[in-house]
Amino acid sequence: MSERIETIIREYPQMKTELRCLEHQIKNFKGISETEMIESMNFSSPEGERVQTSNISNKPASIALNYHARMEEINREWYEHLEKRYLMLSEDVRFFEAALTALSGYLPDFMTDMVVHGCTWDYLCEHYHISRTMVAKNRRKAIVELDELYRKHDDEMVSYMLS
Repeated sequence: MSERIETIIREYPQMKTELRCLEHQIKNFKGISETEMIESMNFSSPEGERVQTSNISNKPASIALNYHARMEEINREWYEHLEKRYLMLSEDVRFFEAALTALSGYLPDFMTDMVVHGCTWDYLCEHYHISRTMVAKNRRKAIVELDELYRKHDDEMVSYMLS
């Protein structure tokens, strides 16, 4: 499990950036335009055998009848995908940040400086008046504690899902 914590620590800045990008995409969502939809329907061709299942043999007429409903469906599905990804990532970040504050001793401030604020080991040595070896030990201790918090979190989720 500590690999999971290591990955989260390493990818935290990218997670926050992706969260901001998703938030921006959701707030400014426009979806695909009518022109893009018509072009995609006009230039797409079915694969496999061609079996006519409709009385409409004119492709432009078919496009005119179906494009608006299909465009709304695609836009709705894309918006739902963005929302779902945002909620999942937001929950992951929120839990990680909460777990950092639940660490023992001065580890919450230490790990927040290291992970959230992206401070260098040299800065941490100077700021906390410790050696690089102690930085490594504090990091390992925090990972062990975070590992335990994540294990409890996972157990609670499993227990809830099974109840």
